[in-house]
Amino acid sequence: MKNKGFTWRKRLLSFKFAFNGIRLLIKNEHNAWIHSFATVCVLTAGFVLGLNKMEWIAIVFAIGSVFAAEAVNSSIEALADLVSPGYNEAIKRTKDLAAGAVLILAIAAAVVGCLIFIPKLLYWCNS
Repeated sequence: MKNKGFTWRKRLLSFKFAFNGIRLLIKNEHNAWIHSFATVCVLTAGFVLGLNKMEWIAIVFAIGSVFAAEAVNSSIEALADLVSPGYNEAIKRTKDLAAGAVLILAIAAAVVGCLIFIPKLLYWCNS
């Protein structure tokens, strides 16, 4: 595809495509539903427990990272299924690696959540 130069219209259109990608992720990907539920729980707990600015930064990055990884994983799976509809060991390995990347980030996000929320919950329960 040849680059025909910068225009604001093209930049705005690229945002339209990106937001459509987020819509497709949330609408069609079952794991994204789980991430969405967890996000609502974490945001609710954050407001109730009164997170500070740095805690919110960590939470937002953790949530964003998991959703971004899930979107990349879903993209890889969709492309792999198109290229190789039948079983292919290389495709399986690729899809497993991409899913593993999401799991790594989800575990890291859970650890961040535990580091932030457990002390607050212990303090709240002991008050």
